[in-house]
Amino acid sequence: MHTSLEDFNYFLPPELVAQHPLGERDASRLLVLNRATGEIRHASFRDLPRYLHPKDLLVINDTRVFPARLHGEKSSGGKIELLLHHLPAAEEGEKKVGGGEFAGELETKKASVLPSPVALARATHRGRLKPGQELVFGEGLRGEVISLPQPGTAEVRFWSLNGSDPGRLVLEQGEVPLPPYIHRVPGAEDQERYQTVYASRVGAIACPTAGLHFTAAVMKDLAAKGIDTISLTLHVGPGTFMPVRQEDYTKHRLEPEYFELPEAAAARLNQARAQGQRLVAVGTTSVRVLESCAGPRGFIPQSGWCDLFIYPGYTFQAVDRLLTNFHLPKSTLLLLVSAFAGRDLIMKAYEEAVKEKYRFYSYGDCMLIL
Repeated sequence: MHTSLEDFNYFLPPELVAQHPLGERDASRLLVLNRATGEIRHASFRDLPRYLHPKDLLVINDTRVFPARLHGEKSSGGKIELLLHHLPAAEEGEKKVGGGEFAGELETKKASVLPSPVALARATHRGRLKPGQELVFGEGLRGEVISLPQPGTAEVRFWSLNGSDPGRLVLEQGEVPLPPYIHRVPGAEDQERYQTVYASRVGAIACPTAGLHFTAAVMKDLAAKGIDTISLTLHVGPGTFMPVRQEDYTKHRLEPEYFELPEAAAARLNQARAQGQRLVAVGTTSVRVLESCAGPRGFIPQSGWCDLFIYPGYTFQAVDRLLTNFHLPKSTLLLLVSAFAGRDLIMKAYEEAVKEKYRFYSYGDCMLIL
């Protein structure tokens, strides 16, 4: 088994990194990779229903990205940029974000934040943040640095000067947190296009991008073929994108991300398994929730924190098919898809995608692994 991170490196011409979404979501290209034969086909995302069986069950992640990037300044002067890990949550003794009800629990003041303009690691300010330091944002929103639990991160308490809900102010003042490989300022197009059409559960700092290609028309075509869809939730956090720093990637640890597998969804998954249906995961986030909740007695409805790190050598228990975008070299996401399809086959598919000038990463094209 390959355990060297360098074995999961590949060359990508910079011009293939998609900087903008396509005019139409479902106009994306679809590379279809057959694990059994090694065959590669080229199609359009609109062809997706052709490659799925009426007995397949599509599993989507319904998380919704919130405007997690905040611009402000320190009270002593100097600009600051924060990327929130999650919406401001209740302090001790108050109601906490924990049941997944992020959209309805915005009245509180505390948030974990990661200063960043580059790789979610640094702030755009001079000097260091210090405990007790006050941060000034627009429209009466203020913050105080409570602690610095680890390099590059801070615990910040938020409040408003006029009694407004600080969580609402974050939603109003924040900016869409586009990934660092998109080299432009977020625009109006990103407010809608950096969300899936079925996004409903507010709480992610990044979009589960395999779902960006879906449109109402494609969903209708899938339903017409008899392909059911169920939802689960994983609020994508910074852990998904943290670089793997050890050459032996098995020593890497994922930061936990909040997830929910509802009771109805678990029941439908167990029914599908009993009827011999195949589970088609839309995105690596769906894979991680499914694999975390699968057990000898079936899928167990639950909520909590997912830190499952999947890399080659992992034995899949739940997922039969995977729809996914193209991922960064040496990333945890590339390791996951390599675990699913095999490192050599994935590298062959990526080489083909580069040759055929597929668009890569968040706003790029996608791959269906059969």
